[in-house]
Amino acid sequence: MQPFTYVNVGATRDAEMPAGYRHVDRDVAVEGSLDQAAERLMTWQMHRDAGLRVDAGADRAAPGVEVTLHLLVVRILCRVIYVLDEPDRRGFAYGTLAGHPEQGEEAFEVYRTAEGAVRARIRAFSRPATLLTKVGGPVATLVQDFMTGRYLRALQK
Repeated sequence: MQPFTYVNVGATRDAEMPAGYRHVDRDVAVEGSLDQAAERLMTWQMHRDAGLRVDAGADRAAPGVEVTLHLLVVRILCRVIYVLDEPDRRGFAYGTLAGHPEQGEEAFEVYRTAEGAVRARIRAFSRPATLLTKVGGPVATLVQDFMTGRYLRALQK
């Protein structure tokens, strides 16, 4: 099994993400039920609705499942690290593999608040891994922010 390209595997679960990376933490309201949002998330539909082509080793996110996401000519290689499967909280995190333009981890979660509202949250830490993302610094950051927004909008359907 190919190793992850960073050492802080699983750190999106921690209250503080690791230093030395760019951090993303976005949380939005979701219309509809937790079950509907979780199904879109766990079956890769969120990624498809965000405009990516998905080649996954399984129909659902599960620990160890490898997924290659395609954005135009860019291949984004990841492996699922952990899954959240609680009555009021579902999701998963994946980490980067060799060939991914970034190094780091991204966690996707849908949850129900104490008041009954459904929300979606994305937490990530990353840094450039290829010459293209190192040289394209601000552009790479814009692309990452753009895709985070598309993921969240896909879950808001």
